Amino acid sequence: MSLFVRSRQLPDTVEGGADDGGGDGEGTDAAGAAGRSGWRRRFPRAARGATVATTVLAGALVVFALLVPNRLERLAPGAFLRIPAEGVLLAGLLLALPPRPRRIAAVGSGLLLGLLTVLKFVDMGFYQVLARPFDLVLDWILLENATEFLRETFGRTGQVLAVAGAVVSIAALLVLMTLATVRLTDLMVRHRPVAARTTLVLGTAWITCVTLGVQIGTVPVATKGNAEFLGNRVEQVRAGLRDARVFEKQAAVDAFATTPPDRLLTRLRGKDVLFTFIESYGRVALDDPAMAPQVDAVLRDGTRSLEAAGFASRSGWLRSPVTGAGSWLAHSTFLSGLWIKNQQRYRSLTTSDRMTLTNYFRKSGAWRTVGIVPGVRRAWPEGEFFGLDHIYDSERLGYHGPYFSWTPVPDQFSLEAFERLEHGRKDREPIMAEIILASSHNPWSPIARMIDWEDLGDGSVFHAIKKEGTDPKEVWKDPERVRTEYRRAIEYSLRSLIGWVERYGDEDTVLVFLGDHQPVPTVTAGDTGRDVPVTIVAHDAEVLERVSGWGWTDGLRPAGDAPRWGMDEFRDRFMTAYGPGSGAGPGTPARPAGTPPAATGAPQAPRRR
Repeated sequence: MSLFVRSRQLPDTVEGGADDGGGDGEGTDAAGAAGRSGWRRRFPRAARGATVATTVLAGALVVFALLVPNRLERLAPGAFLRIPAEGVLLAGLLLALPPRPRRIAAVGSGLLLGLLTVLKFVDMGFYQVLARPFDLVLDWILLENATEFLRETFGRTGQVLAVAGAVVSIAALLVLMTLATVRLTDLMVRHRPVAARTTLVLGTAWITCVTLGVQIGTVPVATKGNAEFLGNRVEQVRAGLRDARVFEKQAAVDAFATTPPDRLLTRLRGKDVLFTFIESYGRVALDDPAMAPQVDAVLRDGTRSLEAAGFASRSGWLRSPVTGAGSWLAHSTFLSGLWIKNQQRYRSLTTSDRMTLTNYFRKSGAWRTVGIVPGVRRAWPEGEFFGLDHIYDSERLGYHGPYFSWTPVPDQFSLEAFERLEHGRKDREPIMAEIILASSHNPWSPIARMIDWEDLGDGSVFHAIKKEGTDPKEVWKDPERVRTEYRRAIEYSLRSLIGWVERYGDEDTVLVFLGDHQPVPTVTAGDTGRDVPVTIVAHDAEVLERVSGWGWTDGLRPAGDAPRWGMDEFRDRFMTAYGPGSGAGPGTPARPAGTPPAATGAPQAPRRR
């Protein structure tokens, strides 16, 4: 007889018939029960096997939910050879409760275990991409971004199938976990003496293992992982609520808030200043032995070719607030001088009156401020917050070529469009531009390649180039191929930027370029570091003399021991170095971050072309 149909001759099983919850076959009419059990009478051995198999699967599912970790690298056989304290306590509770509360507790426990398992799976994905767990309060917006990424990478069909599969899987997991918990509860009640003894033995074993510190390898046999998991999430929510108040106080402090416009960034007056972010350009590209030789060669060649064109450069390291994804958090950290580590801080920042580095360029009145943001494909109201007079998104760059997976516009075309639309115009004001290069965005397949600048046209040439590229679905089957394509994408972005400076840069060009964050753990091979390279390139020697006290490395590649700052420190250091009377010339240390500029010096007249 199936465990879903209780015997009327056993105590504490029916106990009131329909009043005991009416589930798993209870409270149904005799004809229905007979219909379901008819095949069992005809095939008793098969019925017995099915019952045992179903019960074993139910037990395996519950044990899996109790013991599965929330990180893929911890998903090993040893993780499932442990005694979960929560399972022992839950079994004891279910055995002690009266019938109706027991049924309610079983259903509730099943749903909770299902939700915990879903959250652990989501954590696995977040650790693989962002090297951190899912934030229950702040990360829901990232799910929408993930579906957009799927659409751009695998097409609309792939997106729909992936989302539908995820929804169906979650619903199925919740239902199956609930049924499994109810089934095991019924089994324990049917065999109460055995279940009670087993629970007592497991509880004693758990206490003994904790006391003696018994481990399998490095994994403790006794665990209370789910309790700790839930406790960490509760604390995460509390910390998020506290952080809002902390951030409000931090954002209220701005060393340059009262500086008059004519005394802002005076040492850069007349220059074209370009702040350029290279997507996923992280330290791994320069340190990993499998990638460093090729990327180093691009940087060495770039240093030499720029020097031949009259440019010098210096490089250091910045620590990003994010890794794997979340570029907008890194951009806003760099520009605002505040540590924007989550979406809550980003929303608070972009709805405040905090002045960013780009805002200060506009406030000075000496620059036209523009944004080249090919990754933006919808309304972007934050552009006004960042102080940009004009924004060129993917629809305004004049590109008529194909997407390269997520990347709407290849970097070389974006830079050529900047030249055509802004930098190359006659009789213009000096420009401050925020340029966000997107070709090195995940999934790095297919990748554009450099072509003659004269052949770019309207971008139609890239249709043939895309056909030559790799298929992301094939690339992502092999982590080593992913790393190779990532490295090639970084090389392309660097060559595009270096090529633009060689071709279009002049004595008034000042370029600051940096990575926004490290790539996903598939590329970093588990390295959780958050360093990214940052470089200043200039034709005018005085521009680099202003930062000689920073200790940065000459050239486009920072030395391994070059200074390493938080990305939020850059704004104030930069504004101090290029403010009036900054005194950051040769042999003079730069002022610490947050120190207001000196009140001496006079602004230079703006340059006109």
